[in-house]
Amino acid sequence: MVEHSASVIVKAPIHQVYELFTHFNDFPKFMSFVKEVTYHDEQRSHWVVKVIGQYDWDAVNEDWIPDQQIGWRSTRGLKNSGRVKFRALGPERTSVDVYIRYTPPTGPLGNLGEQFGVNAYFDSVLKKDMSNFARMVEEAPAGALDPMSSHYLFHQESATQKGEITPRQKAAMARDPMMSPQALAERQAKIAQEAERRQRLKAEQEAEQQRKVQQERELQREREIILAQEAQKRRQEEREREAALRKAATVPLDPRHTYAAWARGLGDRDGSRVRDPNIGQDPMTARRRSKPGISAKPPTAE
Repeated sequence: MVEHSASVIVKAPIHQVYELFTHFNDFPKFMSFVKEVTYHDEQRSHWVVKVIGQYDWDAVNEDWIPDQQIGWRSTRGLKNSGRVKFRALGPERTSVDVYIRYTPPTGPLGNLGEQFGVNAYFDSVLKKDMSNFARMVEEAPAGALDPMSSHYLFHQESATQKGEITPRQKAAMARDPMMSPQALAERQAKIAQEAERRQRLKAEQEAEQQRKVQQERELQREREIILAQEAQKRRQEEREREAALRKAATVPLDPRHTYAAWARGLGDRDGSRVRDPNIGQDPMTARRRSKPGISAKPPTAE
């Protein structure tokens, strides 16, 4: 028994990713190695894949848990089983992990596959088609639960686009109303309109981005001009200050404004205190005369 696995992160809610993966019959529309998935009933399906050689089997669904896991097991043909687990990484991000186990076919075809490294090749094909699945989901409208709403169906490397699907797959598609010529034409017209809308929106966003860049450049130039003017003003003020200091150094001092004149002023104030001891008192009482007959010194006895 050989086991293969692949993981991918899809930018979509977990319920949408889970529902889109359950549409096995749409796998050939965006996967490269799945050539047919047709239904016997709601639980049983028939698969045809091509990896080195072409293999087919009937499978039955098992271990399905809504929004968490789907599984299958072959009942005829290539013996294999698989699990796909879904894990929410956030409101708009889902991790998808695929695990496939199979018993390599015996005989010349199986031996040839082992000689050419079929295991490594199958790993690369599985990872690539899981990336195709992620892109299919991400190019579907928000909340869409039908793969036919995705713009990524029928891309150049899909089995359908390359004409590699089986006659039974073609017949099943022909019975699908969504695959009628009219429905496909309407779908293609809608895709073209959506592409034109996206291109127009992209052009508007680029123009808005250019406008913002231009506006930022103009603001930056204005800031640089203001800074330059302020720097020039500061330099002018500095030159004027230096010129004033040089001029002051050449002018003789006025004798009235020297420290000596100030000191003489202090001396005059001290002289006034001698003449009037009460000069520092309250101006309302400083010069009030003492009452006659009242002496601060008590009389001395004779």
